[in-house]
Amino acid sequence: GGGDGRQTSSFGTGGTGGGGAGGGGPSPTVTGSAGTPNTGGGGGGAGVGPSPSPNGPAGAGGSGIVVVKELNKASGVWSMQSQFSAKSQGTWPERTAPFRILSVGGGGGGGGYYAGGGGAGGFFEATCQHQGLGTYTVTVGGGGTPGAASFGTGGDGNDSSIFSLTSDGGGGGGGGENNGRPGGSGGGSGASGSPKTGGSATQPGLNCGVLNLSNFGNAGGSFPGSGASNAAGGGGAGAAGGNSSPPNTAGPGGNGRANNITGSCVTYAGGGGGGSDGGAPQTTPGGTGGGGAGGNGAAGTAGTNALGGGGGGGGRGPSCAQHAGGAGGNGIVIVRVPSGFVLAGSPCAAFCGSTHPGGDKIGKFTASGTLTLSLA
Repeated sequence: GGGDGRQTSSFGTGGTGGGGAGGGGPSPTVTGSAGTPNTGGGGGGAGVGPSPSPNGPAGAGGSGIVVVKELNKASGVWSMQSQFSAKSQGTWPERTAPFRILSVGGGGGGGGYYAGGGGAGGFFEATCQHQGLGTYTVTVGGGGTPGAASFGTGGDGNDSSIFSLTSDGGGGGGGGENNGRPGGSGGGSGASGSPKTGGSATQPGLNCGVLNLSNFGNAGGSFPGSGASNAAGGGGAGAAGGNSSPPNTAGPGGNGRANNITGSCVTYAGGGGGGSDGGAPQTTPGGTGGGGAGGNGAAGTAGTNALGGGGGGGGRGPSCAQHAGGAGGNGIVIVRVPSGFVLAGSPCAAFCGSTHPGGDKIGKFTASGTLTLSLA
């Protein structure tokens, strides 16, 4: 602390630890000493001189200080100096992983009775999505239900998601008298009477503002309102669903999109083919990537599970026999991280882990579960 100021020629002594000495009098008046810098010492008090002598000014306080000392460390613990050096050189172990992700929602179900094919599940692929160590929820969307044989519209597929990023389920194919449903990729329209329109694609509007992420989804095909009762195809990740065209051609499902996240090139998210009335020359194909075929006077074929394919539309058989659509295929979520990390998933039935030929770790979810990221 600082010493006291006095009216005599003597003055108070500052305390140990940087305190400044007090000022003294009577004349000339002695200024109080400043506290020592970097000690936090108090300044000395002002000296007091006899009237009319002026009082001496007080001393300023000394600046403070913070001292950090590293204690003896346990074996295997990095010193602060070593940590700083490794950080500076870029060799310090990272605790966040740059994820590469592929996600597909569940495909939409095909409609019933000369009906549209279901739209494929919405598809996104992303790189450099950094996440810390820990456990995360993964949702894999199921496929939509098939449309009932009596003009039933197919059910929409369910959404897939991870890290708050979403793939919309595909739109259901329109029953014979209905438009296609909107979805990740839109469902194809039915084919009865007046013109019908395919469902719009919703996936392109999702995950806004996320860097290094691309969305893929396309609209379902439409029915022009003339010709035989042949319906339109559902949209796929790579192309829109085909329109039906007179006199007897149903629209094919839109093709899907290929991706090599697993090390093998696989095509995902194909749309379902439109149903036809049995007079068509052949069954209408679904899109590449798991789209189900439209029924040619028969029921539609289901979309492929783990590809998010749309179900095929149901056809109209002899004597106006009614046929149901095919179910949409379940979606999938695949993640990939560098070799310095470990991926684990549960339940076991939902998760499959593997190692890429280059050493990266891969985790594949075909049903909903939890993903745990840790260091190798």
